[in-house]
Amino acid sequence: MPERLLVQGNEACALGAVRAGCRFYAGYPITPSSEIAEVMARELPKVGGVFIQMEDEIASAAAIIGASLAGVKSMTATSGPGFSLMQEAIGYAVMTETPCVFVNVMRGGPSTGLPTQPAQGDIMQARWGTHGDHEIIALYPWSVGETYRLIITAFNYAEKYRTPVIFLMDEVLGHMRETFELPDEKEIVVIPRLQETQLEEEEIYTPFVEKDFGEPTPVPLVEMGKARFHVSGLVHDEAGFPQSSFEVSDKLVRRLSNKIRIHAEEIAMYDEYMTDDAEILVVAYGSVARSAIRAVKIARQSKVKVGLFRPISIWPVPATRLKELLGRVEAVLFAEMNLGQYAKEVLSLTKKSLKVKLVTKVGGVLITPEEILDGINELHLELKEL
Repeated sequence: MPERLLVQGNEACALGAVRAGCRFYAGYPITPSSEIAEVMARELPKVGGVFIQMEDEIASAAAIIGASLAGVKSMTATSGPGFSLMQEAIGYAVMTETPCVFVNVMRGGPSTGLPTQPAQGDIMQARWGTHGDHEIIALYPWSVGETYRLIITAFNYAEKYRTPVIFLMDEVLGHMRETFELPDEKEIVVIPRLQETQLEEEEIYTPFVEKDFGEPTPVPLVEMGKARFHVSGLVHDEAGFPQSSFEVSDKLVRRLSNKIRIHAEEIAMYDEYMTDDAEILVVAYGSVARSAIRAVKIARQSKVKVGLFRPISIWPVPATRLKELLGRVEAVLFAEMNLGQYAKEVLSLTKKSLKVKLVTKVGGVLITPEEILDGINELHLELKEL
């Protein structure tokens, strides 16, 4: 019989990270993510890993980058204010192509905002929080079980594309408890860190060479003292040494973007419900999608042709499928615990004239199925009047 767990979303995040091979965690406690640190402090020593409580979020972010470059999979977790402090280090990880995972359990903002209440206000910050041109991968589950499985995917994406991956959650998801079955070992795919690279004394390794189709060279484990593996946040050549010429700079920045952009369709993840004949499309993610699917089911009982699209990879946007659906429906409703951050991004994918409704909350309270259902019914009546 498969093993069943009854745990919080935060606990599932930590347990999944350990299963993904995470062996280093550095973090600073902050509501509503603190349980992730607590579980990592308990579980990592059991598997030979290391947990460190740092003095702040800036140090935490720097520590996991250093640990990853030293050869181990690493992660930190925080919430809004801490995530803001980590942005410079995230940009550094992008430039140095360091695989690591940043978990952001969102709460109300701006500033210290609502520490114990849910929000989805960091959607755009996850994409554009750092300066400079680059792509990012950001994943967002909607259940405790999906949190466990998806954090493993986050680590796999970090390794495959040599990039920091943002793992978004919210206070509701982080603190609710659900039962789920642990996936069978045969179902779990974990991309390992490469084994130690054999290099001659003083040989220079070139870890920043572009392979075919924008794929990056994997991060090696380099035996200390036997090879030079240079890392710099400055624009650099294929060996990691700073270079400031136009040719090197332009090639590097485009490569950093292309390695994710070219593979966006492979990275993109989404789920949908009853979209085949939908005239109204509801777009929702994270905990709000749980309310949305309930609203869609109730509306369907009243013969309203409505479907749900749930992006799982918030970034990159599942653009191809969304364009198809937006070209087919007559109206779209966005349910978000922000003022419509993702709505603006999705609507930029189409030039079609659509009826649009936003159901938003920024007061630290989850959007209810009834509120989404009211929005669906309003759109339905507007369409009937045409």
